[in-house]
Amino acid sequence: MSKWLLLFVAGSLLAQDARQIVEESQKRHRSRSQQYEGVLEVYDAKGGKNEKRWQFARIGSYGQSKSVLRFLAPPLVKGVALLIWMWTPELNRDRRIALQDRSTRFFGTDFSFEDLEERDVEQSDYKLLGEQTLNGQACYQIESVPKQSRTSQYSKTVVWVRKDILLPVQFEMYVKTELVKRMVHRRVEQVQNVWSTLELEMSDLRKKTRTVMKTEKLKYDVTLPEEQFTLQALRRGE
Repeated sequence: MSKWLLLFVAGSLLAQDARQIVEESQKRHRSRSQQYEGVLEVYDAKGGKNEKRWQFARIGSYGQSKSVLRFLAPPLVKGVALLIWMWTPELNRDRRIALQDRSTRFFGTDFSFEDLEERDVEQSDYKLLGEQTLNGQACYQIESVPKQSRTSQYSKTVVWVRKDILLPVQFEMYVKTELVKRMVHRRVEQVQNVWSTLELEMSDLRKKTRTVMKTEKLKYDVTLPEEQFTLQALRRGE
């Protein structure tokens, strides 16, 4: 076997291994539904802080899910809800999140709408970069590049996946060669035998701002009516 053929085979195996790790990670942490209350703490470049609270519900997972997010506080955003559409009570209308809006900051936080989407394994190509220790935990380091058919604000994302529980615990997002954002999972615990992130931090390295997201009252596999995940339900405030 020639040198170039050996390199090609080795590269193919690394890509296959990376995809298998991502697939197994999603498989292990899949649930039929999810419900929680969340807190968003937004810190500006000078250290100033504002806070938002919300309720979240999801049925299905990874490319086949439906989610509803409804803000509880502060008064400026209370009642605003998101499905696939955004419902704004004061204007009595809904607005679809267009593809070009997915890079928009999510209600003044350091998350974009794209950052909050579930990552379907089919949307990217993967490469195993190696293994590294992060916060004392052995991790796989995987490069994720959006497929040409997939619209993304990022050129690539490097993901750290804990080897022991196969949970992603850090994401670094790049635009071309520039590292623009870093998302770190600060608090990881088991909830109903599912390893879950209960606190994570997103840093915008260009703006020098950060947002901390905390999850409270997390439950999996709860019974949620399909009718809850409709635009009509949002309008009724359900």
